[in-house]
Amino acid sequence: MDTGSTGDTGAGHGVRPETGPVEGKLVTRVLSALLREDVVGLRTRSTLAHRPDGAWLQRADGQGGFLLLPVVEDGFQCEFAARLPLLVGASKGAAPVPYETCDEILGVLRVLADPVDQDGFDAFASECRQTLATMRLHGSVRAEVAEQLTDRFGADPADWTGLTAGLAFDTLAAHLDHPVYPTARGRSGLSDEQLRAYAPEFHPRFALRWLAVPREAVTGTFPDHWPTPALLGLGELDRTHVTLPVHPLTVGAPLEKALRATGLTERAVLADRAHLEAVPTLSMRTVALSADPLLHVKLPLATATLGLRNRRTIKPGTLADGAAGQRLIQRVVAREPRFRDTILHADETMYAHAGHELLAALFRRYPAGLQDSVVVPMAALLAEAPAGRLVVDHLTDRFFGGDPLALLDAWLALLFDWQTTLFGYGIALESHQQNISLVLDRPTDGLTRLRLLLKDNDGPRINAARLRERLGEEFSGGTGERLGDDATGLLGFDDARTFAKGDQPVVDLFTTITVHLCAGAYAFGLARHGRAPLPVLLRLVRDRLAEAVERLGTRAGEPGAVLRAQVLDSPCLPVKAMVTAGTLLTKERSGAADINKHYTTGPNYLLYTGNSA
Repeated sequence: MDTGSTGDTGAGHGVRPETGPVEGKLVTRVLSALLREDVVGLRTRSTLAHRPDGAWLQRADGQGGFLLLPVVEDGFQCEFAARLPLLVGASKGAAPVPYETCDEILGVLRVLADPVDQDGFDAFASECRQTLATMRLHGSVRAEVAEQLTDRFGADPADWTGLTAGLAFDTLAAHLDHPVYPTARGRSGLSDEQLRAYAPEFHPRFALRWLAVPREAVTGTFPDHWPTPALLGLGELDRTHVTLPVHPLTVGAPLEKALRATGLTERAVLADRAHLEAVPTLSMRTVALSADPLLHVKLPLATATLGLRNRRTIKPGTLADGAAGQRLIQRVVAREPRFRDTILHADETMYAHAGHELLAALFRRYPAGLQDSVVVPMAALLAEAPAGRLVVDHLTDRFFGGDPLALLDAWLALLFDWQTTLFGYGIALESHQQNISLVLDRPTDGLTRLRLLLKDNDGPRINAARLRERLGEEFSGGTGERLGDDATGLLGFDDARTFAKGDQPVVDLFTTITVHLCAGAYAFGLARHGRAPLPVLLRLVRDRLAEAVERLGTRAGEPGAVLRAQVLDSPCLPVKAMVTAGTLLTKERSGAADINKHYTTGPNYLLYTGNSA
């Protein structure tokens, strides 16, 4: 990046009084994401200048003027982050123009984009407006929700034991921003009333709707004692139909369109009677059944989060992929006995669908025996608990003598041991903060025990050569068929993108999920909250990862050597470009085969030295 002078930056500008702190926070996050993803060259086509108030990036606007962005050194996935909710337009001989809202900023940047991409900027502006409204709604109900959770589960989250109480952590996490995606709280097309009735941040309860579908049109199986048509008032269909659960938000136009697409309009019947009380989990489309706390049901929704193209429907192929991923992971655990008691998995082998992404359901069964354990998704650790402290503070007080470093150390040691072991088999999981829970308890010996509980095994990346080397003959199924480079069908995966011919896609997923979201985000987050100095936290992350990498072997060609070269010692690391692939650009324009696995690059904070990232 070049350095230069910005001239008159208009540095006195701040947040407009009418903008307010909520919008200012969103604008700052949006600017930081656009900078990180180098949207319209904000990062690579800018020069850096230092002014009395701080650092500024300057980019030519193509019309003889400049765009000026106040920045601060960051280091977590980007060298800089936005310092203020502000972008300044500066033209020779004219007064600087401050842009301080998402609409204004995206309108200015839209002009610099290729004309074929400008609709994406409009879509992202709409996404920002939806998110701002949701953030304001969250602020207005936070005290009410905190009181509700306290009344139901108690004042101290460290005492919220069992899976039912664990749903309260999902509610807290839903009020927290995503570590990377700036508008994660927004859900396209949903009103405030719908969010209050069905979104996890409000901890609502509602009854599921039910669709009776001809048996021959449904693929899959159902849990024992599943509701029958007769139970739902459709006794005449008891012998010919089965019942698919439907999220109330899908009833109406989305469901009618799905039935027309599958030719089931005249053969499927929507029951008038709602049945089975449910509570939304953090993902919203997955709900927990009040009558059976161990069973969560994942249901498609006609909305999108984390990007316009990141729809919350359920493609039937992903159900098969989740089951195939689970079987593969279970095989690894069987060969690695040290994980049998420390890595827990929800069972995701039971599902049903009628051949459409809105006519599907996953029946996720959690392991028994967790009623005396605190089960907290990693996404909730830095969330604010009802009394105002962080969830992680409550957990460290009860289980780690008040030392957050001890808790971080414990989960990093287990997490990195597990994920690097999988890498040794050629496997990386999409196991981000929402898909991993810490399971904390004190068995009879009184010592703290920490385990990890994983879910959602679809979407992995697998190096077919490494997997063949470790497990190939075990997957012949007795037929003698070898695990080849294209092992998708043999292992039961539907998505051909699962398998790679080399390490790079596996390294990218390992880095962006396990390292960034499940480790780095907490080092920077705990430092931001003053729990420990950033150098101490980053050194802990590096040390625990280095120990796990060494166990893989670091001679040339060994998996540990790959992780050492491409993660521990690389000058830069892959970074998800979620806004670009999810909203700003079409797949054709971004080239993203998978919008959740589209990358740019950022600095390697594992090389952190001194006082500057």
